[in-house]
Amino acid sequence: MPLLVLLAVFVLAILAAIALMPLSLVQRYRMGTARRRARGLIASINLTGLAISAAVFLTTAALTNLWVPDALLYTAGGLIVGGVLGGLGLRLTRWEFGLDALHYTPNRPLVLGITLVVTARLLYGFWRGLDTWRAGADGASWLAAAGIAGSMGAGALVLGYYLVYWIGVRRRIRQHTLRPLRRM
Repeated sequence: MPLLVLLAVFVLAILAAIALMPLSLVQRYRMGTARRRARGLIASINLTGLAISAAVFLTTAALTNLWVPDALLYTAGGLIVGGVLGGLGLRLTRWEFGLDALHYTPNRPLVLGITLVVTARLLYGFWRGLDTWRAGADGASWLAAAGIAGSMGAGALVLGYYLVYWIGVRRRIRQHTLRPLRRM
């Protein structure tokens, strides 16, 4: 009996996560485009976490490549494209240099585009996975047929974008804090 309750809780948790996904994406967009004060500690923590995440993600992609063809290729490509978009995002970001603080506002269309790429890839992966599972993979790996490599590429795109973006934010913060010293 406790096993059935545990199974029911697990299924409800998955259904709740699926039901709350649209709200999560809207909140991600709202927070991603808000005007923020640039803080050195936050930038360093984000940068460190993203660097570790990218390294773990590439390692996981290399292992996944044993079962899913092109997983590492899609992941590396996603990181590169995300890095280029991160550089573009830095150029399009509105920077406000004040006497006491640096503020920035990320570019709305670019953040929306990245959010939509992730949303589209999640929806496509869900649909493709169900379709492949129902039809059978015709002797091929279900994971490969479900498009896992493409999903990993989309995830890597987001990682690459934010990794380069936070490198740039950290660099701007350092430039802003050194600016009063240069005037002396």
